[in-house]
Amino acid sequence: MFFKIAVRNIFAYSKRSIITVLLLSCTTALLVFSTAYMDGSHGRMIQSSVEIYPGYVQITHKGFRDNPSLENLIFDAGKVRASLKDFPGIAVLTPRFESFVLFSSEEKAVGGMFTGIDPEKEMHVSRLAASLKQGSYLTSNDDAQVYMGRELAKRLKVGVGDQVTFVGTGADYSFAADTLTVKGIFQTGLFDFDSRASFVAKPYFDRMMAAKNIATHFIVQPADPSQAEALAAAIGQRLGPEYESASWQQTMAGLVQAMRVDSIFGYITLGIIFIVIFFVVMIFTLLVVYARVREIGILRAVGTGPGQIFSMLLLESVLLGLVSVVLGGLIGGSFAYYFHINPIVFTSFEEQFKQYGLAMTAMPTDFAPLIILRDMAVMFVLSVSATLYPIFKVNAFKPIEAIHHV
Repeated sequence: MFFKIAVRNIFAYSKRSIITVLLLSCTTALLVFSTAYMDGSHGRMIQSSVEIYPGYVQITHKGFRDNPSLENLIFDAGKVRASLKDFPGIAVLTPRFESFVLFSSEEKAVGGMFTGIDPEKEMHVSRLAASLKQGSYLTSNDDAQVYMGRELAKRLKVGVGDQVTFVGTGADYSFAADTLTVKGIFQTGLFDFDSRASFVAKPYFDRMMAAKNIATHFIVQPADPSQAEALAAAIGQRLGPEYESASWQQTMAGLVQAMRVDSIFGYITLGIIFIVIFFVVMIFTLLVVYARVREIGILRAVGTGPGQIFSMLLLESVLLGLVSVVLGGLIGGSFAYYFHINPIVFTSFEEQFKQYGLAMTAMPTDFAPLIILRDMAVMFVLSVSATLYPIFKVNAFKPIEAIHHV
């Protein structure tokens, strides 16, 4: 019976119902989309930062992360490789040797990162090959050919086929120098990385830098990236105290913390907005319910109890809230899905992105049905809670007072 009365009242006060539904559905859609954008942009930044180069799991010699010197290298890369052969959960294992050298072209001299990699395995642990913009990617047989970042090439004023000279220090502190031919130029989307990184095939690097069977670190690509932290711990137990195995949550702790802080401030901002909306809904509901005081007084006079009045008004609120959050969830979820497939591109903010070390301007939303349902539930509770005080307030009137209320 109360359900039928509540539905009748909703249609009887159609203007009030439409305004309530519009207010709550727009608010729900805003919450759903804001959460999807915030989580999606954070996820893209973290994923890009991890997959572009650092990797999900890094293995280093003990002390290398705190003191990345030539004394803390992995001096027996073959031993590490043999220890982790067929290790459960590892899809790809590949060594790297990072060094810093001075590059020189005909016009400029610039310092940069000079890294020896296994080109074929590197394709499975990073996006270096997929980030190719000009020329071609490396192979293990390449000799004296370099694959460098687009911004570094710009700084050196060189292109594909041009030559650059490097001067650096080998793993045994010897002097190393040679002339390289630019084979390819890449652009990862991380501006700072593209402005300093260069790569050569590890066999050539080992010969020039006296680094045979030596590595600064290994990169592990997990079979399941979501299990990176557990895999890092298991690898650490296998290798023993001589080595350190760290997941991306540890190697990129600063970025993770920055994203968490940004999320906290984002939710605080949303919280303030929805506190305001809560009181707007409550005041609007209070005005609407006060306009029905005489009707409620008549119902009380004919024998309807306060509990029944409360149930009727609360059911109206629940029905309106349910319709509103479902509609808002569908609208916000649709936008979240669309921009998940078609990321938002901020072409006019490219320079601002670069100031934060980024060259990517496309940000997708995170389409997560469970998160959308959570936001819808939050808005439903918020909308119903906002009507409780007005209902209690009007229900406190005595029948005679309510009938004569103007």
